[in-house]
Amino acid sequence: MSDHILVIDDDDALRLLYEHDLGRSGYLVDTASCASEAVERFSEGNYDLAIVDIEMPGTDGLELLGQLREMSPHTRLVINSAYSSYKADFNSWLADGYIVKSSDLEPLKSKIKELLVKSDRRK
Repeated sequence: MSDHILVIDDDDALRLLYEHDLGRSGYLVDTASCASEAVERFSEGNYDLAIVDIEMPGTDGLELLGQLREMSPHTRLVINSAYSSYKADFNSWLADGYIVKSSDLEPLKSKIKELLVKSDRRK
């Protein structure tokens, strides 16, 4: 069975890119464009990992991290932001990983693989 990932980002093109690329890597991928959609999908699905953008309209990704962590403490959470400055924010510590967005998806894919392998060992 493939690992199930939720990609949360308000950028349509990035969501499609991540969905396509992670899907080709063998993951089951769902997407959400905002925090409220993410919470709805999260409550309906059983996700192994969520990729969370920080700067989104409405509820930002840092606040969303707290909601997702409360809903599912064992789901791995990765911040994927264009800004490294949020690493110092206390709320970012709720995430299991922090990746700065770039055109190279390898750092994100490596972090996903690392976290899911750790998660599989705990099962």
